[in-house]
Amino acid sequence: MAETAERSDAPRERMVRDQIEARGVRDARVLAALRRVPRELFLREGLEEFAYQDTPLPIESDQTISQPFVVAYMTESLRLAGGEKVLEIGTGSGYAAAVLAEIAGEVFTVERYANLAASASERLARLGYANVHVLCGDGTLGWPEYAPFDAIVVAAGGPEIPRSLREQLAIGGRLVIPVGATAREQRLVRLTRVAEHRWDEEDLIAVAFVPLVGAEGWREGAERPSREPPRAAPSPLS
Repeated sequence: MAETAERSDAPRERMVRDQIEARGVRDARVLAALRRVPRELFLREGLEEFAYQDTPLPIESDQTISQPFVVAYMTESLRLAGGEKVLEIGTGSGYAAAVLAEIAGEVFTVERYANLAASASERLARLGYANVHVLCGDGTLGWPEYAPFDAIVVAAGGPEIPRSLREQLAIGGRLVIPVGATAREQRLVRLTRVAEHRWDEEDLIAVAFVPLVGAEGWREGAERPSREPPRAAPSPLS
């Protein structure tokens, strides 16, 4: 866990109160993590003033840092109790990995862009997140050397849930991933592995993520899926 500064941060507190908690995120661990992680340190130079607005922001390689509410919602959807082994797909700038690391025991995060993996690894180490491990590789294949995982979260949208990620989920574990028939519009899905060969699937909310590119995702360019797209997701749960 990082040793973040103990100074008061009014913009961060307002973000958590007005944009996260007020919109339904109630998990105390998630709210505390959002209060501790300095989002401004995960942004491109010149964008710091937008750090605590509830909006995605551009990072290198035409990727984005997700809006704070989405990070909070996805983290809460994992139902972490603390101390788990978590796999994240799509490291980006490392912000969501830092939030996860405030709760989980170990975070393994995979990023397909070498420059993002290198900069996120350096940033996380500098901030003291010794429990985060970064790999540059194909996120659709997971990180089998450290499987099974208690929770898996995917910060990119795929045409379906990759089989490799399903198989790397521990029994009782939760996988949260955007899934959709197009590369830019998805439904957030939670998959719970309830037995060796059985998974329960829940539809959550509508989201829009960058494409999940890889052997079990979209092809490079994300113009069409690497296999037949799934049927349209059902209406979100109330």
